[in-house]
Amino acid sequence: MACALTTGYNLDCRLNYGGVKEIYVIEFDNVTAVTETSGVVTGITKVSTKTFKKYNLIAHTAEGDEALTASREMGTLSNKQTIKFPINKMTTAVRNELFLLAQNRLMFVFVDENSTNWLYGRDYGLTLTTAAAKTGKVLADRNGYELVFEGDEKNLAYEVDDATLATLTT
Repeated sequence: MACALTTGYNLDCRLNYGGVKEIYVIEFDNVTAVTETSGVVTGITKVSTKTFKKYNLIAHTAEGDEALTASREMGTLSNKQTIKFPINKMTTAVRNELFLLAQNRLMFVFVDENSTNWLYGRDYGLTLTTAAAKTGKVLADRNGYELVFEGDEKNLAYEVDDATLATLTT
């Protein structure tokens, strides 16, 4: 059988945390190759002079989601990847950057709260589907943007090794 199972699953220690610490983003067309072995990315080749841009996030506000969908009738698998995060404080600089994000297909690497790095948008890229600007009503409300990026991919997210993460902004 070509799709034979290879391992089981055991419960791990209860040291698992939700959330995303930081995000790195680049235009999809500025990545020329991704080297992956057994689900782990060990290299990302970028167009000369192009780098991932780092987005520092507000603690406990960002998330990455995946939804693997199987069709028995069609014999297919697809995976919807979604990244959501806010940017506080409405500014002209952020507004202008949002327009650039909206015009591109994007590839993301994010670091989760377990210090594991994940690649989203490897096959087709994610696109900005919603950028809601909100002023808030009262002083304690967020003034800023809430961003949602989505894309359909062939596979679940790939883990990115730490050595590759270190090369994203160089």
